[in-house]
Amino acid sequence: MASLVLSVVPLCGASDGTTTDMNKKIVILGAGFAGLQLARQLKGTAFDILLIDQYNFHQFQPLFYQVATARLEPSAVSFPLRKVFQRQKNVHIRITKVQTVDTDVRQVITEDGNFAYDYLVIATGCTTNYFGNKNIEEFTFPMKSTNEAITLRNRILLNFEDALSAPPDEQEAIMNIVIAGGGPTGVELAGSLAEMKSNILPRDYPDMDFSKLSIYLVEGMPNTLQNMSEASRTKSRQYLEEMGVHVWVNTFADDYDGHILKLKDGRTIKTRTMIWAAGIKGNLPAGIPGSAVVRGSRIAVDEYNNVNGLSNVFALGDIAYMETPEFPQGHPQVANVAINQAKNLATNIKRLVRNESLKAFRYKSPGSMATVGKHKAVVDLPFLSFQGRLAWFTWMFLHLMLILSVRNKFFIFINWAISYFTNDTTLRLILEPSKKQTTQTAVE
Repeated sequence: MASLVLSVVPLCGASDGTTTDMNKKIVILGAGFAGLQLARQLKGTAFDILLIDQYNFHQFQPLFYQVATARLEPSAVSFPLRKVFQRQKNVHIRITKVQTVDTDVRQVITEDGNFAYDYLVIATGCTTNYFGNKNIEEFTFPMKSTNEAITLRNRILLNFEDALSAPPDEQEAIMNIVIAGGGPTGVELAGSLAEMKSNILPRDYPDMDFSKLSIYLVEGMPNTLQNMSEASRTKSRQYLEEMGVHVWVNTFADDYDGHILKLKDGRTIKTRTMIWAAGIKGNLPAGIPGSAVVRGSRIAVDEYNNVNGLSNVFALGDIAYMETPEFPQGHPQVANVAINQAKNLATNIKRLVRNESLKAFRYKSPGSMATVGKHKAVVDLPFLSFQGRLAWFTWMFLHLMLILSVRNKFFIFINWAISYFTNDTTLRLILEPSKKQTTQTAVE
């Protein structure tokens, strides 16, 4: 294991202008898996921690698709930050948007003021990558936040309300749902929609013909779940097609105007619901030197998560790009990497103030998995791949264990149990902003 000794440059602290180890200020940008884990790992230390996020809650992204398809409540996958840190007195929360980072004077400039730091940790995660297509950005539905998952749920449910009275020439576009991207998010969302079509919607709308509801999964690579094993790729597509999903691989979206999707091979699909799960990029704060930014808007870091070329600035999780012998193209952008990087950095920050050697980050992948539907999932472990019922229960158990709160674990388990035995949920609420909220937002 490699080691490194870094010198600590004191910046802010005691009233006489000196800084002691007892009042080091750590500013963490982002309350995702990495930022949240780092703050929790520093519990009971003398560090003064400021956690900045635009939302007042942590979001459990792997289950956003279940919010979008009315399987889980938004509160089941969202955790109020102030509740998480009620008993951790050295953590302070600010709900605001970061405008820029000034690494020269070591300040974070936000809409609500400027915050000095001794150590800055960038854990801002990823956002949707539209690859420069403005129409796709404007008209498709992303799913990278709880708010976006709720918006998508509203659109899906409103589609069926609108279909009851829409003229025949509009029915096809209403009853076609397209998902761009055949990774885990796209596959899990397509499977969930297919189960909704088979088990729930015919009971909610007995006077509608849901054989006309078509779900398309469009993927530019040769397979769904391209980064998983051959067995998992093959089985995931088989599951989807058996459930009635139209899986089109080696197919790229070219343009979309809110009504017609144009594909690069010349085909078109009429749809007013296109879900974009085809790409991500780093949610890069302004002020990071261009020399430290690599492809995908990620921040290049060394094996200690220190940002290349900057002192006492670190990046964690999806935003961080670290090359190691085991991962020469960078680590996968998954929760487990973010959590483990945060744990390693927490140890190293404690060592920094003691001027001790640091521990390099090494990641051993525990595997990957995706669920398609009831009793349909795929799991790749380092030395074993399996699919089907056992994989499905494995997926459910591990995701339940990853959930932050005991209360949320309980409610998610109850919802899953109800869904398992009844093939139904009771969460199909259409919650749209009021006219007053919409007007106020437009004015702002």
